[in-house]
Amino acid sequence: MFTKDVYNASVPEMSDVGTFVVQVTATDADDPTYGNSAKVVYSILQGQPYFSVESESGIIKTALLNMDRENREQYQVVIQAKDMGGQMGGLSGTTTVNITLTDVNDNPPRFPQSTYQFKTPESAPPESPIGRIKANDADVGENAEIEYSITEGDGSDMFGVITDKDTQEGIITVKKALDFEKKKLYTLKVEAINTHVDPRFLYLGPFKDSTTVRILVEDVDEPPVFSRPAYILEVKEDVPINSIIGTVTAQDPDVAKNPVKYSVDRHTDMDRVFNINSGNGSIFTSKPLDRETSLWHNITVIAAEINNPKQSSRVPVFIKVLDVNDNAPEFAMFYETFVCENAKAEQLIQTLSAVDKDDSFSGHQFSFSLAPEATSGSNFTIQDNRDNTAGIFTRKNRYNRHEMSTYLLPVVISDSDYPVQSSTETVTIRVCACDHRGKMQSCNAEALIHPTGLSTGALIAILLCIIILLVTVVLFAALKRQRKKEPLIISKEDIRDNIVSYNDEGGGEEDTQAFDIGTLRNPEAIEDNKLRRDIVPEALFMPRRTPAVRDNTDVRDFINQRLKENDTDPTAPPYDSLATYAYEGNGSVAESLSSLESVTTDGDQDYDYLSDWGPRFKKLADMYGSVDSDKDS
Repeated sequence: MFTKDVYNASVPEMSDVGTFVVQVTATDADDPTYGNSAKVVYSILQGQPYFSVESESGIIKTALLNMDRENREQYQVVIQAKDMGGQMGGLSGTTTVNITLTDVNDNPPRFPQSTYQFKTPESAPPESPIGRIKANDADVGENAEIEYSITEGDGSDMFGVITDKDTQEGIITVKKALDFEKKKLYTLKVEAINTHVDPRFLYLGPFKDSTTVRILVEDVDEPPVFSRPAYILEVKEDVPINSIIGTVTAQDPDVAKNPVKYSVDRHTDMDRVFNINSGNGSIFTSKPLDRETSLWHNITVIAAEINNPKQSSRVPVFIKVLDVNDNAPEFAMFYETFVCENAKAEQLIQTLSAVDKDDSFSGHQFSFSLAPEATSGSNFTIQDNRDNTAGIFTRKNRYNRHEMSTYLLPVVISDSDYPVQSSTETVTIRVCACDHRGKMQSCNAEALIHPTGLSTGALIAILLCIIILLVTVVLFAALKRQRKKEPLIISKEDIRDNIVSYNDEGGGEEDTQAFDIGTLRNPEAIEDNKLRRDIVPEALFMPRRTPAVRDNTDVRDFINQRLKENDTDPTAPPYDSLATYAYEGNGSVAESLSSLESVTTDGDQDYDYLSDWGPRFKKLADMYGSVDSDKDS
């Protein structure tokens, strides 16, 4: 009996003869000491001539050279075990051995075609795929892994190849931008090589193969191409309108050489300062230029094919406006100064400086002088310091502000550029009274020493006065409002939560309009058209008739029923009220404690103890004490 019914084993293909595959084992239950009854001999019944088995050990070995997995992968071998040493009359048993040939890298990759041809448009972007090629390899697993590469060809710098690890294909891709007008056909030599080579099988030949790939570049309609990626132009700011400042050039790169028209992108030239000749690309001015307003103008020119306007391209044009001396110098600030009445001749009263909006490569050089109309008879002189500043000096001793309080001194400022530009500026000079040190004391132009408006201290004082006035008004209004309120409590000591005193003593037992005790005595009394007298209703509602109560109804049931009715009555006032009936019911041992029944008793009551209860009961003590006094009299 074999230890297993079925054995599974494997052996590499192309193994040498006698390579170990697997060992099978059979046992015999007979007594091994009794002759040859338990002596087992192995033999092969099926699987020759590929495999053999050793008769005594049961080891299965390869028996045929160069068994190729690609030709046959699975083998089924039947092994017999026979006792009695294999002699006649011995008993036998069999087992099946399934043998699989495992793969080795004994097959090189091979291209099924010697030449491949692909087409791609010249507009194909870099890294875009063009086509796929594949070399076949009969091996499996890692033995079939292939690496592709371009070994030679005129397009090795324009194209590339990458390996798809899942499909073991080579993908031809674009590396650089193509141009149909420059080159239409490329030829490549692509090689496929195994990445895992078994040195034992190198004698079978090189484990690589190569093929030729031809790539045809197709023409597409391309937009015009400018001669430069960007243009920089310069123009003087005083150039006349419609003057040409530069030219841009674009051509159609296609074989057809379609004509091109030019235009300015108005989103980049909203003021329409520039225009362009649509035929030759000449840029000219359409409005005056001013460097001081805008030094640079950045516009975009569009070139489009006339036959196909959708094919267009853009180029930036940077226009620099060059300066010309078209601005006269002027004062750096507005000058308004003063001169003391006791001033002496040749005394400096003000230093002047000037600025110019124009540029000067060598630096500005200004000159200052009095206007011709002020040269003769002027009370002041101008001294040019030759450093773009000038000083105003007095020409005489003493000035009188009552005779002349203000002098307007015209000053001419000129630059040194070409053409020379000059302007006349005016300096205002006030005549003021000064002390012996030259410090101003009083002047007709008070604005020179006293700025308009109030000082900080005055503003703070006014603000404090306003705050005090507002607080006074608020306090006065609060006091006046508090005086108008009626006190809810007569005495400061008589304070209760949710109790309001109306100072109404009522009419006692004889007052039948406040509370009618007869209602408690006779629950079936009609209550129609009777309004509550303890409060003032906000609105009058028609009373709701309630059902009559049985004669034996107790006061408690009556009150509970009335309470329930008032809770569900939509016409009831929307606030709490208190109605005291002061009736204990029938059968009370203490009898009635209410003063409502005191009218039925003949005994007199002593109310002197009310005086001992303090000021809160003083009113009651005076009222009942006066009643007792009346009875005594």
